[in-house]
Amino acid sequence: MMMVRCYVAKSRIEGLGVFTDEDIVAGQLVWQFSEMFDILVSNAALAEAPEHVREFYERYAYEVTSFPGHMALDGDDGRFMNHEDTPNLDFSTPGRAVAARDIARGEELTCDYNFLATSEFEMQPPKNKV
Repeated sequence: MMMVRCYVAKSRIEGLGVFTDEDIVAGQLVWQFSEMFDILVSNAALAEAPEHVREFYERYAYEVTSFPGHMALDGDDGRFMNHEDTPNLDFSTPGRAVAARDIARGEELTCDYNFLATSEFEMQPPKNKV
């Protein structure tokens, strides 16, 4: 769940991106896994879903190493976060992202997909796991 005001707009990186609607200071909490907005769905359940649902998950969901065989999907604008090799968000704390530096209002929020795919991005088992 995004912990700052944000909006979706055209991205210079890829299609749409999520942008901050407020100034963010280095170290500020920007995203946190929350059962209110974020869900985990098993690959088995996705395999039985209609093709358009599988395509949606392929585009917007991501694997979480602490829940093998599941995809995580952000239920808010966080799903539009794009990759940068030098992102402005730091996801090194399990289930949370903080600003890696000061981020000005109107800047696109980014993460490192490679880090998320290869790290032990651990979270507590959610109740809304499907």
